[in-house]
Formats: sequence, C-alpha cells, structure tokens
Amino acid sequence: MALDRHMQRLWYERRPVWLLILLLPLSMLFALVVAVRRAAYRVGVFRSIRVPCPVVVTGNITVGGTGKTPLVIWLADLLQSQGRRVGIVLRGYGGESRQWPRQVLAETPSSEVGDEAVLLATRTAAVVVAGPDRVAAALHAIELGADVLLSDDGLQHYRLARDFEIAVMDEYRGLGNGWLLPAGPLREPASRLRAVDLIATTRRSNPQSGHEAAAAPNRITVRAHLQHAVSLATGEVRALESFRSGAVHAIAGIGNPGAFFAALEQAGLRVDARALPDHAILTAADITFADDSPVLMTEKDAVKCRGFADARHWAVRLHTDIDAADTAKVSALLERVLRSAAEKR
Repeated sequence: MALDRHMQRLWYERRPVWLLILLLPLSMLFALVVAVRRAAYRVGVFRSIRVPCPVVVTGNITVGGTGKTPLVIWLADLLQSQGRRVGIVLRGYGGESRQWPRQVLAETPSSEVGDEAVLLATRTAAVVVAGPDRVAAALHAIELGADVLLSDDGLQHYRLARDFEIAVMDEYRGLGNGWLLPAGPLREPASRLRAVDLIATTRRSNPQSGHEAAAAPNRITVRAHLQHAVSLATGEVRALESFRSGAVHAIAGIGNPGAFFAALEQAGLRVDARALPDHAILTAADITFADDSPVLMTEKDAVKCRGFADARHWAVRLHTDIDAADTAKVSALLERVLRSAAEKR
C-alpha cells in the first residue's frame, strides 16, 4: 500500500520529483516496447484474429479505475434493448479456475473467475465468458449464443480483432503526468486516443455544452452516481441517506478507491475509509470492525464477500447515467458499425 500511495502521488500530483527522474528511463523503454508491439500487429508479424460476430472493445490507456465496468454494463443493456444477444468477454483477472475459457454465472465463485466477471454476470443478462485467451473466450461466447461481443478492458489485447473501440477516461484524473509506466499511469501514449472510435469521459462535474458536443462528435459524457445500498445478508435495499445517523465503515478494493469514499461523503455520510489494492482478495477480517456500524463496500468487493458477510455489510449500487443525446450518438455509431461488420462477414 505504501508503494501504491507513492505511485499515485507521482502520477497525479507529480511528486516526488526524484522518483519521477529515477523512473523516466524505464518509461522510455516501456514506450519502445509498446510501439514495437503495436507495429508488429499493424504489419502482420503478430496476427489479429477476427471472430464471426462484431466485437466492441472497451478499455483505457491508463491504469486504475476509470469507470469502465459500469459503462460495459450500460452498453450491454443498450444492445439487449435493441434485440441483440450480447456476450461479454474478459480476462478473469485474479481467477484461479483450472479450466479456461469459462462461462460465468452470478453464483460462480469470484475466486475462480475474478470479481469483475461475477459482477458483470450479476448485473447483466449477457453471456459472460472469462479467460486469459480473449479469442478463445470470444468463440465460446458465440457458441453460447452471443451475436455481438463486448470485450471488457481489451484495448491493448490486439490479438482479438475489433470493429469498434471505446476508450474510457476519468475526467478528474485525466492522463496524470502524461508519462508511460512506471513514471506515469499510461499503458499507451496519449496519441492512442486519436485512433479509437469513441471516448467516454466519466465523472464529469458539469454537462457538456452544445458547443463542446458539436466539436467532439466522438466523445460522450458518463455520469456515475451511487444509487442505494443492498444488504449482503438479506437483499434489503436502503437509500444511502438512511446511513446518515452515524458513522459508517467503507471498504474499496478498486483502482480509484478515493472516488468511492468521496461519493459517500457527498451523500452526507461520515466515513471511516479503508482502501485496499485493486482486486484484493478479501477475508472476513478485512470487513470486520470492533463496533457494529454498517460496512459499505463497492459491488466489485461485495461479490467476494458473499460467503462470510453478515447483517452489517452492504453493497452500494453504482448507477450510470448517459443523457439522451449521447445515448443516441452511441446507438447510431454502434448500429453503423454492426451493420458494416455484418456485411463484411
């Protein structure tokens, strides 16, 4: 955790300067590796494999949380409302399954397929398939009935050919100090954003003006807000305002835990925050405190605690809101791409 705090300060506060200087040579080497790898796919040294249905990739060029998974949930719901049979493929980070690819259901243990996979299976009606080999996962999802695929966190996984790319950016963090790993938070250079089909900016404080929207036809605004809390023990649903009477404990093992804690405080809660590493494996000790105050956690953390949670533990539902104009923009872009992809196949 100490190392993580140092890196966060370096990437987003540009401190300490001595660490930035020390890491710059490694970032330059990483930039070279990224450029060579991308060029190898472009000229055919490495082969991208096209599967027999359209593929929409979502991802980011920074490490850490940008609100990508809530956007995938929104996209799945949008496509399903249009009559599409949606499949979601992802790596299954942290999963220890002995068999890949693996279909994921709401009741699948997160220890086997990863927390994000179980969350997606819980929150959507899509076919969810996890596996380190994205192509194999995609083919399995198609076998299970999918006619369009969403690849979660697949922007840098060039082996799976794609028809549409969406890059997700956090408005407040942006691209940090602009350097590639490890001196900065970038997985790829900022210029990579010019190649994607759509940029989704999350957690924007103010709506785009009409001028901004017209000037940025390939950008949308994603507003995410905490909606309500669901008891892990009973399924009871409570408004966040009902927790204002006393202090609450808050757990977050996500890429940007500070955003979760800040949102709880903005809802008027007094928060005792406990930040954990992204994808942290949780035990009963991690969510147990000396008092009986409520313990609020993200949905991604909650799927890892279902076996040992009690009446004190609550998962806070995150709601994604995209306005009508941006929804229409996404629908039009996707329809055009999906129609073109179908004609090519």
